[in-house]
This record gives sequence, C-alpha cells and structure tokens, in this order.
Amino acid sequence: MFVRVKTSNNNRTTFVQIVQSIRAADKVTQRIIRHIGVAKDETELEKLKILAQSIKEKLEARGQQYLFKPEEVTSLKKPDTVYESQDYNVNLGNLIEEQRLVAGIHEAYGKLFDDLGYNKVINYPSRNKTTTDVFKNIVLARIANPVSKRASVLKLEEDFGLTINLDKVYRMMDMLDISSIERLKKITYENTLSLIGAKINVIFYDATTIYFESFTEDELKKNGYGKDGKNNQPQVLLALMVTTEGLPVDYEVFAGNTFEGSTLIPALSKVKEKYDIERVVFVADSAMLSAANIAELESLKDDCFSFIVGARLKNLNQTLKSSILDINNYREISPELRIGQFDYYGKKLIVSYSAKRARKDSHDRKKAVEKLKAKLEKSSSVKSNISNNSYRKYLKVNGKSSLSIDENKIETDSVWDGLHGVITNSDLSSIDVLEKYKELYNVEAAFRVTKHDLAVRPIYHWKPDRVKAHIGICYCAYSLVKQMEYRVRLQYKKISIEDIRDILMHVQTTIFYDRKKKIRYGFPSSMKKDAKKIYNLLGIKRNLTPYIIEKL
Repeated sequence: MFVRVKTSNNNRTTFVQIVQSIRAADKVTQRIIRHIGVAKDETELEKLKILAQSIKEKLEARGQQYLFKPEEVTSLKKPDTVYESQDYNVNLGNLIEEQRLVAGIHEAYGKLFDDLGYNKVINYPSRNKTTTDVFKNIVLARIANPVSKRASVLKLEEDFGLTINLDKVYRMMDMLDISSIERLKKITYENTLSLIGAKINVIFYDATTIYFESFTEDELKKNGYGKDGKNNQPQVLLALMVTTEGLPVDYEVFAGNTFEGSTLIPALSKVKEKYDIERVVFVADSAMLSAANIAELESLKDDCFSFIVGARLKNLNQTLKSSILDINNYREISPELRIGQFDYYGKKLIVSYSAKRARKDSHDRKKAVEKLKAKLEKSSSVKSNISNNSYRKYLKVNGKSSLSIDENKIETDSVWDGLHGVITNSDLSSIDVLEKYKELYNVEAAFRVTKHDLAVRPIYHWKPDRVKAHIGICYCAYSLVKQMEYRVRLQYKKISIEDIRDILMHVQTTIFYDRKKKIRYGFPSSMKKDAKKIYNLLGIKRNLTPYIIEKL
C-alpha cells in the first residue's frame, strides 16, 4: 500500500490516492483504496500527501487493505439471516412507519472515532467493550445534540435506536479516570501531529471559566471571576491549547478560583514534559502577561519555548507610553497600517497602528457613550450605574450621590484608537509576530465550539472526577469535529462544523413494520452530494437498498 500522486493529462489537476498493488494471473495491477483529494497548488498537495500518509498508516495498523465496512445504524440488523423471496413482496397498505433513525452521525463520526484510536481510551478496552461502546455513543450524542447525560440517553434511543442505561453512563464516566484522560490527550495530540505532518511549532493558548448548576464548592468547584457573568456560582477554569488550524494539542482543568494568568506555566510545563517538542512559539492574550509569567517564559526560551503575548499598552510606564504615541516611531507598511518596535526590558514590544481598527474603536466608544448618556438621563445615581463595567471608565462621581460623563477620560482614551501591541522574545519579524498573534482567534473559536456547539457548560455533575470526565468527553467530541472539518475542507470544500452535523443528521434510516407478515424493514434515505462526499472521503460505502431487519 502506498501514496500515489497522479497528474491529469493536461497537467492541470493533481490527484492524491492510496493505492494497493495486487497480483492476479501473473500480472500486477494497482487498485485505488482511497481517493484523498485534488490539490490546487503545491501547499495543498503537501497537506494532502501528509493526510494520505496518516490514513495509510492507520489502515495498515488495522490490517485492513480495502474500504471499511460502514458502521450499522443499530444492532438490530441481521445481515447473515436468509429470508424467503416472498418476504420481500410488500403490500404498502400493511406498512406502518415505526421510527426514523439518524445514521449519519454514527456511521461517519463513529468511523472517525475508531480510525483515530479513541476506542482505546478506556483502560483494557477488549475487557471493557461495553464501557467503550458507551463512551463512544455518549461522545457521538454530544456531537449530534449536546445536552445532559440523562437527556443524551433519551436522545440516543429516540434518534439513533440505541438503548443505554443511565447507570452505565455514570459507570463509564467513573472509568474515565486520570490514566484514561491522559491517554485521550495523548491520542489527540498524536492525531493532530499526524494530520499536520510535522512537529508543532506554534501553540495558541487561552483559558475560560465553566460554571455549574450548583452553589456548593469543593476542591475543584470554586467561586471566582466568571467570564459568563456567573460570579456567584462555583466554576472550573479550562485552559485549552490548539494549533494554527485550531486542532487540539492539550488541555488542563484548574480550580475555579485560579487566576487565569497563573495557569500558563503549569500548562506549558506539562506539554513540554509529555510531548516531543523542539521549538514552539507560544501565543496568548494579554491576560497571561505578568512579570512572573514573562520571567518564567524567558527562562524556558533556551529549552523550547519562545512567546508572543498581548500587551496592555495603557498600563505601561509613562516613558514607554510617550514613545508609543509618537507617530515618528513607526514605519508605514501600507496606507492603513504602521508598525513600531520598542524595547521592553530586553524584549521586543511590537505595536501596530491600524486605521481600520481606529475607526472601529472610535465607533464602539461613541456607541458606549450614547448608551451611557441615555442611561444617565433616566438616573444619574451612583447605585444604578457604578457597577456597569461597560460604562464605568467614562463616569465621574459628583459629590456623593450622582454621576456625569468624564469628557477628559473620553479624550484621553481616544489617542489609543487603532493601537495594538504584543511582547515577544522570538526571532520572528515584526510582521510575522503580529500575524501569529492575529491567529489567536483559533483558540477563541475553539472555545466557541466547546461552549456552544458542544455545550460543555453548564456542568450538571458534582464529583470532581465526574467533572473531569465530562470535560474529557467534550474534548474528545471537539477533536472529532475539528478533524472532520479539517479533512472535509482539505479534501472537498469548506463546510462548518454545524453544517457537517446537519448534513449527517439528515442521513437516516426509516423503520417500517408489516403488520400482516410481522416483518420489520429498514429503508435507508437518499444522500445529497455533500453527504456522499463526506462518506467517500472517510472510505464508507452506504447501501441504499432496503433490507429486512427482523422477522417476528
């Protein structure tokens, strides 16, 4: 089995395929095992070749030389059973529709789940097959419809024809212990590494809070500053690391009262300890910038880490701020962009001025002031306004009982419009540093997926171990949806995670029951173009011929 790059006759199209050499009748022929994709340029060709190599290795490791069989929708189908020909003669008047089962999620994501090795997360998977199956189904249920575990069990039965006892779900979570979660992280890291075909050289880092539907604290669930505005409820702090493509690298869970800036060094130290990392540029926002963190990151530079961290320009010393506000310290990159470089205690402070950003900053401030004026017209009391963080910086207190707008503060704030800075100890150029920092949105996008598409919050579990198991399940689901999104984009076209989910949810099987013959039939739904393409790139063949499920 090998990866073949084939160019069309007119040299305009380049195909990447996995091919198997087969000897038959003293003649060697080549059989295409998997079409990987069509490359439009050299960059895309390299990515497709890396993906093909990764898929080939997994095919060889599983000992499967040809296309995989599709995962059955349910365990009801009995393909080895022989039925009489008259069993297939159906009087439509005798048929009733019993149920419609979603097939696409389990067939496509279920195939990817196994291919990526997540069926080996639970300890001793061959001895704990039932637990492994429960883990798989709960992960897939979170992709399909992220709800509580109790609701997931109901949805699995309603939409997928799978009956799982809720107690088995909780037992599975109890078996998703520290060793299993570390195995999950390692499998995910190796899958990401395999997909990009090289050592990871950029890591994007951010942290967010996840709250509970509870008011009881313990060693993990702690009250703290909540980014969701849930300051009076216990929470945990989740730190996530991803690649430039948003593919997962690792994650850590901290107690809810942990300052997010203090999570940085422990998380990086664990990554360095666990994985083979040579040189990494680490990128994080300004919340991670502290004297202690900068010192720690600086000490790690000789080891493997250099950093790009957002700077809070308004908090710098007066001399440095004066230099930043001096237009003569910048060089013009384009009519809309200027860049300046300054010394920050032996490190580079790179500041950009964007005219587009300046217009947005001015517009946002104007809207905030207009809202503030409208609010003050209704009431200028301190009590009704002082707690609002969005308006507070533009307010001044008059005496003890009233507020007014601070025009001087607005004017002082406006001189910073369009300015943005980062601090780095890397050897990258100023433009490259700023470009890397702009890509930090990938980890922000990752949190949007985990928080909203996969509904990691709120958490309904109370025990710390179950909380960690819940986050592990969500992390596994995130890895699957990002892997799917990346492969579909590279091998076919760009389709969002939500749209892929919707496409697969519409791949269904309808169960009909013949009241007279006492036979159940499965009728697979037709597949639209996008669904067919997703199945093809995963190596899944779906038979659309109706079949007999069981004869009573």
